Amino acid sequence: MKVVILGAGVIGTTAAYYLAKDGHDVTVLERQPGPALETSFANAGEVSPGYASPWAGPGVPVKAVKWLLMHHSPLVIKLMLDPAMWIWGLRTLRNCTQARYVRNKARMVRLAEYSRDCLKALRADTGIAYDERMQGTLQLFRTQKQLDGTAQDIEVLRQYGVAYELLDRAGYLRYEPALAGVKEKFVGALRLPGDETGDCFKFTQTLAKLAEQAGARFRFGVQVSGLVGGSGGVSAVATDAGTVRAERYLVALGSYSTAMVSPLRLHIPVYPVKGYSITVPIADAAHAPESTIMDETHKVAVTRLGERIRVGGTAQLSGFDLALDPSRRRTLEFVVNDLFPKGGDVAQAEFWTGLRPMTPDGTPIVGPTRVSNLWLATGHGTLGWTMATGTGRLLADWMTGRKTEIDTEGLSIDRY
Repeated sequence: MKVVILGAGVIGTTAAYYLAKDGHDVTVLERQPGPALETSFANAGEVSPGYASPWAGPGVPVKAVKWLLMHHSPLVIKLMLDPAMWIWGLRTLRNCTQARYVRNKARMVRLAEYSRDCLKALRADTGIAYDERMQGTLQLFRTQKQLDGTAQDIEVLRQYGVAYELLDRAGYLRYEPALAGVKEKFVGALRLPGDETGDCFKFTQTLAKLAEQAGARFRFGVQVSGLVGGSGGVSAVATDAGTVRAERYLVALGSYSTAMVSPLRLHIPVYPVKGYSITVPIADAAHAPESTIMDETHKVAVTRLGERIRVGGTAQLSGFDLALDPSRRRTLEFVVNDLFPKGGDVAQAEFWTGLRPMTPDGTPIVGPTRVSNLWLATGHGTLGWTMATGTGRLLADWMTGRKTEIDTEGLSIDRY
């Protein structure tokens, strides 16, 4: 089967790898000069199936108002005359019920847990290295109310057999001893021992080479102008380097997928939610994180990647704006200094931003469409790195008609 994939981020690249390994003729078109140079470049580094949760949930509308009033706010909304943003926001609010939260989280955990298993198998098969660590995620709570609010998440974790530990101060210090100096700031933590961390950029760059060795072709610096419709579905991809034809087409363009498929009358509710990160060189390893810390109050993740600390967070609704906002950097610096004041040299930090492709219900859109030979892999939000290998393996099976290893219910565009 001849397949064209649009996008060489972590999602498009993993799909290319698995399809090429299965013997298919795969071409990947990417506008950047290499893989993983946009949203996959400097994310928080978490591979966190246990932390897979929709942003829309009970109580979130009230929390959102409080977040907007915080000095170091995890949520920023730029008031714009952008109908797509407001429609997306209203659809997100509709998902803030208990029933929808549980349903959406269950779908996300199903794919995320499968992806973690696929990542383990891939690592065993290829020896791929990407500053990986397998020491879990620690979700830190500054208030008892936050700690008590874990009950609904824990119920879903139990349902899917996801390991977890609810820890007091002494408990979380066993795993993150560098927090000893600030332990009074936190009342407890939820530990997810099955979670991992790693550099998504390094992973994707290496996997692209492995995909090429398996026969995939990556064409970088190619601008895709559109999908050409035909009587039997998509007939070609129009680019500035000519027309590219295949039997099946996979759109994995993150937030840009929405505009790419809309001329085909496919309306997918994926909107860009801007995130920021800083990458800080470690100054004192004994005072740096061991793995990943999630500060629940500020919704900021602090992750150890080799000799660096990656600090990622903020949800900013501002369309496709990629300007670096200094106030967002100050928030990230505040959190890492608040948790690990001696761990890293923030003066040497590299500041970055990217657009997370978010759906209103949190679950990505993966699978076929009503256009017979067009498939989608987008809307992974903050969990693209977490769900990437599972998405790629799932698509390789699904697109070729093999029985998939997990239930695909609720993953495709059909749920809308």
